[in-house]
Amino acid sequence: MLNRGVDTAILQSEIEELWELRDQVSLQSAEAVAAVDAAIELLDTGRARVAELVAGEVVVHEWLKNAILLLYKQAQPENSRFGPFECADKIPLKSGISASGVQVSPGAVIRRGSYQEPGAVVMPSHIGIGSYVGEGTLVDSWVGIGSCAQIGRNVHLSGGVGLGGMIEPPMARPVVIEDDAFIGARAMIYSGARVGEGALLGAGALLTDTIPVIDAATGEELSRGEVPPWTVAVPASRPREFTGGTFGLPCLLVIKHLKKGERHDKARLNDAVRTPPVVL
Repeated sequence: MLNRGVDTAILQSEIEELWELRDQVSLQSAEAVAAVDAAIELLDTGRARVAELVAGEVVVHEWLKNAILLLYKQAQPENSRFGPFECADKIPLKSGISASGVQVSPGAVIRRGSYQEPGAVVMPSHIGIGSYVGEGTLVDSWVGIGSCAQIGRNVHLSGGVGLGGMIEPPMARPVVIEDDAFIGARAMIYSGARVGEGALLGAGALLTDTIPVIDAATGEELSRGEVPPWTVAVPASRPREFTGGTFGLPCLLVIKHLKKGERHDKARLNDAVRTPPVVL
């Protein structure tokens, strides 16, 4: 177990050196294994994040991402049981959940190196290493949270939502879902896309870093891959001319602007679901 007094600056330097020399030194040495394990423990306990919002911008801590990649190079698949299923995985499941203040339903797969704040609710779903889930967030059934995705507080991820990771393919930044956002069923968010605070993303939406986000009232393109805070955005398409004809390419249409703190009727949350369990 990682010492709570770990010097993060020294650990970062060790990980960065290991990453630079990864093809020249043994990653199986006791020192290398201990350094990588210490970095993963920081992520697992929420004392460090692969990425975070700083003054409204996404800041990626590349050394922690590289620690995860080093773990994949170090680790060997280990056999384990998950209910009636046999697994062979490099990344073990997270432990200590019963004392963490997180509600987890049977069938949820939560990997070590991810963190869920107390008060989060996780239905049968998959949560990848390096990801972060905020307090009061509901991860509904069959949601896939890719490695290093960052989800804020009081978010609702509806059934079947998919959030891409930043390990493979390697992305400059992870998917970020900010506080109070509501993501509709079967929405797919990949390639470092971002959903702003309090935004509602409609069911079945596709959002990547190249998808245009357009204001329905003006026709103005607001961004690529970023849903503005406190808006309602739904999937749409717009025509593009190609040699072979005219085809509709996906976009998102912002159909409503909300006041800050306003919840759309379809995005109201049920506090009863999020009542934190009593940790004895």
